[in-house]
Amino acid sequence: MASTTAPTIRFLAPADEQRWRELFRAYRIFYKLEESENVVSTAWGWFMDPKHECNALVAEVDGEILGFAHHRRMASPYTATSGIFLDDLFTAPAARGKGIGRALIGKLTDMAHAEGRAFVQWMTAEDNLTAQALYNTLATRTTWIVYDAVPTS
Repeated sequence: MASTTAPTIRFLAPADEQRWRELFRAYRIFYKLEESENVVSTAWGWFMDPKHECNALVAEVDGEILGFAHHRRMASPYTATSGIFLDDLFTAPAARGKGIGRALIGKLTDMAHAEGRAFVQWMTAEDNLTAQALYNTLATRTTWIVYDAVPTS
């Protein structure tokens, strides 16, 4: 990516399907997740369903989608506020360091402000130091630890 053009941030559109699928597969590989076209197709279906809670932004430069931010609105009972939760953020490897992630998070914070929400929140892997270098310039790191429990029958 040789362009110095600032990314355009917009909502994911049906015409973006092929490129989004490429990027989402790369995201899943980056996090060493099992290959699953079912997961990819299910997520795509969620983003294309206007009634689903999950939404997606994309960052585009010179007509090429270079990153995405999957997100959803959430309420926080312990603060009696609401915000936007950033589920997944990914930038194409060749475009890293070019402001894509910063622009996507900036759009989410702009959206939260416009909607009267109190926060934008996300998690990252403990060893993702490159992403943390960016995040440390955009937000306050918390001390919370995340747990995942599997539902039982």
